Amino acid sequence: MTGNLLLRGMLAGLLAGILAFGFAKVFGEPSVDQAIAFEESVAHAHSHDHGGGAADEEEEELVSRAVQSSVGLFTGVVIYSVSIGGIFALVFAFAMGRMGGLKVGPRGLAAILALLAFISVILVPGLKYPANPPSVGDAETIGQRTKLFFLMLVVSLAALVVAVNLFRKLLARHGGWTAAVAAIVLYGVIMAVAGKLFPAINEVPEGFSATLLWNFRIASLGIHVVLWSVLGLVFGWLAQGPVLAPRNRHNARLQS
Repeated sequence: MTGNLLLRGMLAGLLAGILAFGFAKVFGEPSVDQAIAFEESVAHAHSHDHGGGAADEEEEELVSRAVQSSVGLFTGVVIYSVSIGGIFALVFAFAMGRMGGLKVGPRGLAAILALLAFISVILVPGLKYPANPPSVGDAETIGQRTKLFFLMLVVSLAALVVAVNLFRKLLARHGGWTAAVAAIVLYGVIMAVAGKLFPAINEVPEGFSATLLWNFRIASLGIHVVLWSVLGLVFGWLAQGPVLAPRNRHNARLQS
């Protein structure tokens, strides 16, 4: 059954990736183009100030902007989403037999897992280290910024595991509402402490539009909202067959 779920997870990821690409193309790419234009204007002004009016030779692009915003964007988003879909299916298969006290079907479990994944992988780490458009951030600190983001991501996932384990322990004894509130509070406290301890990074260049930065970050978040929403809903629908078929056969044997 796991292999069947894996295939369906990748199919759900493919559909989610196509829709996320459409969202990124419509709402994300205009902000990227504006950020690139700002970066080029700053570079031109710097070249003019230090070169007596003669522009420095532009570096040759390995991949044109037109390819980056179309085929390149589509390929990257789809490969990412299909991979996420496969991982999501494996997590679903693992959680399915370990959440017996939570009375939800395949659709409900898939929706809950997608919501938890979005919060712990995208939303919470992104609140501390949000996505930045081109021209925002120092090239010399990109390694440090990447390490900090992934470290925050690891802490968030670890906090989620701890919170889910607490939820499972409290579920049978105190009910779903109390268990959920306790788990949410625990996760929130852990991430609040981590957010306080992790260093802040502010490398927005002077003169960069605050509106542009906001629009880019909202669009980036929206891409993930589309991806995880579609993945959770579509996979939950596709997973009903592999999950319910063994139960139906078992019930049929009992009735015969």
